[in-house]
Amino acid sequence: MTAPATRPAIGTIGWIDLTVEDATRLRDFYREVVGWSPEDVKMGEYADYNMRQPASLEPAVGMCHHRGVNVGVPPQWMIYINIEDLDRSMAQTRALGGEVLHGPRAMGPNLRFCVIRDPAGAVCGLMETKA
Repeated sequence: MTAPATRPAIGTIGWIDLTVEDATRLRDFYREVVGWSPEDVKMGEYADYNMRQPASLEPAVGMCHHRGVNVGVPPQWMIYINIEDLDRSMAQTRALGGEVLHGPRAMGPNLRFCVIRDPAGAVCGLMETKA
């Protein structure tokens, strides 16, 4: 997940990650099945991956190991929704019967995110990007 050059439209899907125990195995699986090419994202002693689209080589999705900073993230494909104010959205999540599962966490100077569970039990990420 990387912060875009301009602030994204609020309410749109900003990123998709797959968090699993063995991201390397699934990196290779999706490279062969979909045609994505991997790019390492250094996470200290291991690497997660940005998977790039075949034609443009633009980042398509992230693949993350379920360890390190991702220990609290459920193992699944997860969407991250662009929101205006992360602190306000987390407070509203709790007030309306949801739960903040992970975060908030910064990724670089311009991006903050968290993972929530809504009142029905569905999980997603919320992402705030500074201009």
